Amino acid sequence: MFDEVRRLVQKHLITKTDFLKVKESLAEDEVCAYVRKAVDFVCQENEISLTGEEKGILMRQFVSSVISLGPLRPLMEDKTISEIMINGPQKIYVQRSGKIELSDVRFQDSRELLYTIQKILAGSSSGRRVDESSPYVDFSLPDGSRVNVILPPVSLIGPVVTIRKFSSEIETVDDLINLGMLNKEIADFLIAAIPARLNIIFSGATGTGKTTTLNVLSRHIPERERIVTIEDTAELRLKQAHVVSLQSKVANVEGKGIITIGDLFVNSLRMRPDRIIIGEVRGNEALDLIQSISSGHSGSLAIVHGDSPKDCYNRLVTMLLTTGIPLSVDEIRRQIASAIDLIVHTELHIDGKRRITHVTDVSSVIQNNEIQLTDLFYFKEERITESGQVIGNWVFTGKKPSSLDKFTKRNVKLSKPFEA
Repeated sequence: MFDEVRRLVQKHLITKTDFLKVKESLAEDEVCAYVRKAVDFVCQENEISLTGEEKGILMRQFVSSVISLGPLRPLMEDKTISEIMINGPQKIYVQRSGKIELSDVRFQDSRELLYTIQKILAGSSSGRRVDESSPYVDFSLPDGSRVNVILPPVSLIGPVVTIRKFSSEIETVDDLINLGMLNKEIADFLIAAIPARLNIIFSGATGTGKTTTLNVLSRHIPERERIVTIEDTAELRLKQAHVVSLQSKVANVEGKGIITIGDLFVNSLRMRPDRIIIGEVRGNEALDLIQSISSGHSGSLAIVHGDSPKDCYNRLVTMLLTTGIPLSVDEIRRQIASAIDLIVHTELHIDGKRRITHVTDVSSVIQNNEIQLTDLFYFKEERITESGQVIGNWVFTGKKPSSLDKFTKRNVKLSKPFEA
């Protein structure tokens, strides 16, 4: 209910008032009055009852998001910008339509930039801190955008901030199709793979759309399921009602109290999950993930950084090896192959478009003791135009997934091109 009220207030401010036009000229107390009036109107119009404390929290979130951004506000409000990269007070780069360019936005000096950083951090309500003793931090903004900050003395060029903006306009698979990220055949297959409870790894480099793809496909998890999400920084935005969101915790000032992704994963197995989603697998939690899938927790979704499906698979092997598990490399490779059904790989092409370039089946052939990574679909690049546009199309290889029995078991029908 609280999230719904926040959405309604935001919609009211944008569509029913001149807030976006006048907020630049408003003082902090005037912004507070503006937002308070909007909250009261929305609650009255929709017959919603909020306590004074709840109204206060809602107001603080909206006011902080307006007054804390400083010179960054126009960049955050520009929908064509997907990422903001601040290299000290004088160099602020943006990624617009997939391409990086230097903006004309500047801070007066490092002091103003540091002040803005602290205001953004305070407005995030993350409870995290950043200073000389703890010079880097990851956190999320109320709108879902992800922020990374790193300060001197670790940074030699002054405060560095990277903001990956959350796009609320990409919510459905049709949105991904319209953006040219995949085609209808791939979309239908991946949608079917979710209720069939395939274990899927989303791979790719930074900023290629892995989390966006996972977010969109997660909408097809049945409402009856209990979902547990585990992340370092909250980026997943699931729409189901029965979702338990867990986030790792960094050490406190005394260096104590750290809670890792692996710690949360082990605990999540005791929470009666129907489905576990991990924001990013990068360490020992890989072993817990593979073992839990092998012991019956199917339908898991996770993100792994990799330059290709093969590289993603090899990274998982390396992660398991570093845990010191007393298994040979071949045994580890077989365990991963028996646990993971699909690797969905995304790439950012030179024309600025993000595309799913591989949907790869993972299987183990018992007879000759081999691991097979078989592309079911792949993007075939044909040419690049003079303007830099990538021309190509997706190809269906004619192969069928090795996990067909999972579709049959859960009465999930596959459409073209897999249907008989």
